[in-house]
Amino acid sequence: MTSPAPRRSSEGTKMAEAEDSSKPLFAGLSDVSISEDIPVEGEITVPVGTQSQDEDSSTLDEPVKETIMRDLKAVGKKFVHVMYPRKSSALLRDWDLWGPLVLCVTLALMLQGESADSKEEGAPQFAEVFVIIWFGAVIITLNSKLLGGTISFFQSLCVLGYCILPLTVALFVCRLVVLLGSGGLVGFIVRLVIVTAMFAWSIFASTAFLADSQPPNRKALAIYPIFLFYFVISWMILTFTAGSIEKPGKN
Repeated sequence: MTSPAPRRSSEGTKMAEAEDSSKPLFAGLSDVSISEDIPVEGEITVPVGTQSQDEDSSTLDEPVKETIMRDLKAVGKKFVHVMYPRKSSALLRDWDLWGPLVLCVTLALMLQGESADSKEEGAPQFAEVFVIIWFGAVIITLNSKLLGGTISFFQSLCVLGYCILPLTVALFVCRLVVLLGSGGLVGFIVRLVIVTAMFAWSIFASTAFLADSQPPNRKALAIYPIFLFYFVISWMILTFTAGSIEKPGKN
């Protein structure tokens, strides 16, 4: 005959488990009491200021005149930063493409006027200048990103476009020299000096904003395409203004 002891032990364990399961999980926490001597203080604040800031920054109800004036002031400040280049994040932080677009169209229109009398060369010249500037800026930006640059695509386009401003000034001055009748070798030397100075200014201004975004051992590889980009634009300005001198003689 077998002993009934194992059954009793198993029944006892089942009853113990049933009693344990009937107890609440955190029964011991009911004995914990918070003393009245401990102060319980706190504040619940609603961030009302954030909502007001969002409402203030909204431009949906802003007059069109104020929006245009604000954008024009922002573009003007970027032009000032280019003409007085220094290490600043203004062009990188608040980037836009309005300034580069205006400068590109201005260059294209003024260079278009150089050969407006030529039906064969006058039509595609605007497109040539426009494509050279934007395609060149895109290639330089891609090169910068492949070299490990830390700025975004549109930030680089913004800097490269705004730094065309010295060359645009050089084109205005060269056209003025041509209109004043300063031809020959002296006029060419004057235009060459002006274009060279503005070319160096564009290089210096662009590198002042873009140099720190490149790895230290790859800065030369990033600056070389920028040099070629502004050199091509400078060459176009110099050659086109020089070519206009021959027109009065032909007539």
